[in-house]
Amino acid sequence: MKTHARVVVIGGGVLGCSIAYHLTRAGCDDVLLLERAELTSGSTWHAAANIHAMHGNASLARLQDYTIKIYDRLEEETGQSVGLHRCGGIYLATSQERFDELKIQRARARYLGQEFEIIGPEEIARLNPLVNMERVIGGMWGASDGHVDPSGVTQAFAKGARMGGAVIERECPVNGLHQRADGGWDVITPKGNVVAETVVNAAGLWAREVAGLAGYTLPLVPMEHQYIVTESVPEIGTLEKEMPLTRDQDGEFYMRQERGGLLLGCYERSGVHWAVDETPLDFGMQLFPDDIGRMEKNMEAAIDIMPCFGTAGIKRVVNGPMIWSPDAAALVGPQPGLRNHFVACGMIPGFSQSAGVGWALADWILEGEPPVDMMPLDVARFGEFATRGYTLARTAENYGKRFAIAYPAEEREAGRPLRTPPIYDLLKDEGAVFGASFGFERPLWFANGGEEPRDILTFRRPNWFEAVGRECRALRTAVGMIEISGFAKYEITGPDAEAFLDRILACKLPAKHGRTVLAPMLNNNGGIIGDFTVTRINDANFYLVGAGAAERFHMRHFDDKIGDHNVTITPVTAQRAGLAIAGPNSRTLLERLTTDDVSGETFKFLQTRDMEAAGLPCRVMRISFTGDLGYEIHLPAEYQRALYHALREAGEDLGLTLCGARALDALRLEKGYGRWGSEFTADTTPEEAGLDRFVAMDKGEFVGRAALAKVHNEGPRYRMATVIVDAKDADCWGNEPVLKDGEVVGVVSSGGYGHHVDKSIAMVFLNPDLDDTTDLSVEILGEMRPAQVVKEPPFDPENARLRG
Repeated sequence: MKTHARVVVIGGGVLGCSIAYHLTRAGCDDVLLLERAELTSGSTWHAAANIHAMHGNASLARLQDYTIKIYDRLEEETGQSVGLHRCGGIYLATSQERFDELKIQRARARYLGQEFEIIGPEEIARLNPLVNMERVIGGMWGASDGHVDPSGVTQAFAKGARMGGAVIERECPVNGLHQRADGGWDVITPKGNVVAETVVNAAGLWAREVAGLAGYTLPLVPMEHQYIVTESVPEIGTLEKEMPLTRDQDGEFYMRQERGGLLLGCYERSGVHWAVDETPLDFGMQLFPDDIGRMEKNMEAAIDIMPCFGTAGIKRVVNGPMIWSPDAAALVGPQPGLRNHFVACGMIPGFSQSAGVGWALADWILEGEPPVDMMPLDVARFGEFATRGYTLARTAENYGKRFAIAYPAEEREAGRPLRTPPIYDLLKDEGAVFGASFGFERPLWFANGGEEPRDILTFRRPNWFEAVGRECRALRTAVGMIEISGFAKYEITGPDAEAFLDRILACKLPAKHGRTVLAPMLNNNGGIIGDFTVTRINDANFYLVGAGAAERFHMRHFDDKIGDHNVTITPVTAQRAGLAIAGPNSRTLLERLTTDDVSGETFKFLQTRDMEAAGLPCRVMRISFTGDLGYEIHLPAEYQRALYHALREAGEDLGLTLCGARALDALRLEKGYGRWGSEFTADTTPEEAGLDRFVAMDKGEFVGRAALAKVHNEGPRYRMATVIVDAKDADCWGNEPVLKDGEVVGVVSSGGYGHHVDKSIAMVFLNPDLDDTTDLSVEILGEMRPAQVVKEPPFDPENARLRG
């Protein structure tokens, strides 16, 4: 066996073999794949292996589109059959809400260039004559959907990897992983030890055990998943061609043809965990006893939609394990805290994503960056809050809701609350409805009077619409208070603090003590991976504030770039709480709590002071994401309750109103501010996202500078703009296509309603050569709604309120 490899991939399922294949395709022929038993052992071999390109996230849709297209060439390239059946897919709607969801998905596919179309009952009956149309009101057709042979695909990737120079060792479990001083790894196996420059944990059901060998944990747990294969069905024999893969997500099942019979799979509400603490090492190609009683309601729904299923005999029941993460998405990327160690596991739609993830991870390993924004799958999206109990609760919830309608702004409840601000109970008593980001509870909106304090989900204007409007108008006309403890906060200290930040941030650092600047952080490709405020406290101490959801992701990046800098990076999110006040009365409110002079002449926009407020030690930053006059007040967490009470008392006659995160989001839309994860992503450059004015190309070298210079010369792929939409009862949420004369010319990155300006607003990415006066339309719930680019933000275009 090899004793050295550039990359060692642990795990011979479909994902591990795909990674090995794509590494060799990218030019790395020094790859060793170690499989503990036989290829496909674990979850791969018993998968139903359906394939589909549709996904709610644009980056993941690109990965899935890549995956299902590779099957057309993989068989030809390797000579190994992949068992491709591109029979197409029908997505049924038996409710108006489901039909609305399909219209949204079809609109998203429009701007991604994917082959999906909305179809009516007659077309559904033509495509699949076996469907009982009594309750079906419409559907969607995906021409590229189908299914593959799981073993065939895995063997094809394995063969392609071998053809590219990779070595695959079967019956070779990994018994130890030890980091070397040079950053490489000693990989311990019964066949001998291997020195690996980079290790990839793609061990599937055993990913937790492999993680344990390297000293970390992963929020994963296996769950049982069943499908039924029937005996031959006479009605199948009457079809002119293979039956399309047919999904009735209201009935929570999928069904397709399997030879002359049918295959029925479902995600029943009462999902069952297995091997909660550890996966048995002697488990391989076994199945569990069937438990079709759990599928009874799904089977009844299937018989209603496909009556021929009700008369079919059961040939076999496949009940095997799949390993789930808390949000049902894969865990991919560099493991935080370790060098040269990548994770790729927990993938549920394996045969729809494995090739795309293999492609992305190969680039990530060899080039240092993935080709698309991988944040939705990044292992760093979970932190210490993802405990065993949290993982069990969330996986059970997401398994049972696998086919539930994916509403915008949905906040699932299982495993919460975990991380709470000190005033959580006080906010809850005031009617707060909470969401969670990186495990941290934050108020979304406040119910009062007869309003029910919970989200009622819809694709149209929701039950919180009026409450959020009330909060927005109160802040714009008086003063609002927003809980901001969930913002990620970092202390950057040491002799090289300035040099380090100057290297990783694209802006010019503030020159004076107590000054704050807006600071984009880029990857090597020039994509935006961070959006911070940075404050110079003194020459060896800087204070960073950024997106809470990205804290672990950013800490990994800081650690990766620290090099020889003599600097200490301390995350202080849990130790420092915060409250923000904003609106025309916010200065008066602050003046009542401090003896400092906070007049507009002495405490200007983008200045920061350490001062006493209400007798408490506070760091007050004159900045506000609302786009209004405002302040962020940061202080030790133990003092937040006292500050809250002081603000409430001092602000009572000023019209102080509690505001939630949804009001903040609506207010930033009025100002034309982009946000992390929507406008600011690794797939967008500062020029494309309107942040180029914060980038200092003349300051010297920084991460991403060379890439920015190149893309600037080539010209932007798109540009960000604000549009006003002539909406009816539904506003944009994000991912809606923007059209001109029937052609897609852009996409909505985020949207909502501007309650103060009384307009429906969307942030969009447009083709760069479009004229600002162009009349556009945005597709909302299947309707084309007129939209117009505005040259100035709808609120305070002169920044008089913001800077006054």
